[in-house]
Amino acid sequence: MAISFSPFALTTTTTTPTATATATTPPVNNPHLPIRSTTKLQIPNLTTTAISLAAATIIATSTTTVPPSLAAESYATYYGTAASAANYGGYGGNSDKKASAEYIYDIPEGWKERLVSKVEKGTNGTDSEFYNPRKKTEKEYLTFLGGLRQLAPKEAVLNNLALSDVNLQDLIAGADSVTSEETKDEKGQVYYVYEIDSASAHSLISVTCAKNKLYAHFVMAPAAEWKKDQETLKHIHESFKTVG
Repeated sequence: MAISFSPFALTTTTTTPTATATATTPPVNNPHLPIRSTTKLQIPNLTTTAISLAAATIIATSTTTVPPSLAAESYATYYGTAASAANYGGYGGNSDKKASAEYIYDIPEGWKERLVSKVEKGTNGTDSEFYNPRKKTEKEYLTFLGGLRQLAPKEAVLNNLALSDVNLQDLIAGADSVTSEETKDEKGQVYYVYEIDSASAHSLISVTCAKNKLYAHFVMAPAAEWKKDQETLKHIHESFKTVG
């Protein structure tokens, strides 16, 4: 809508002794204010622009290689048979370990298996072991002992495990703290969980009984590596369980 102002005049009157004259100043014509244009200015759509920039950022990010340290860890499942020394190498040629497995746990991608000797299996019951090739003292392994129907008290179990494991004896002897707890899985099976912390190393141990056997799963790492890799180490510790 146009807006206008009516012109107005300024009048000045001068009086003399003989005559009176009136001087009229010509009216000042105020031009009308300019009429606002009805043409819309082409202002960028800020919302659309922001969305476009966000989409471009997402595309750029998705095509960027994620550093290995930030990538999600991947795992493989190990199927352990807990075979006796007499059956070392398998059950009568049966290569399907998954079908005859008694326990499982996860192995981080890139970890290597250390082959357990028949003598080692017969003396301390070591059934399987994997290690990080970049940090060879960072490892997980499982031992088992037959003829046990149920778990003894928590303290007794840990001490008995140490009798056949020199590394575990040294770790306990130099520990700053040793904690233990009892947990149950969805089937009601009891597990003892131990955490041993020392200035030199850290260990997580899970122990349970099933099928008249005691299974003990160990995760060990030097103290410095534990601080860096504890998320991975805790994952493989919690992945252990018996099956079948």
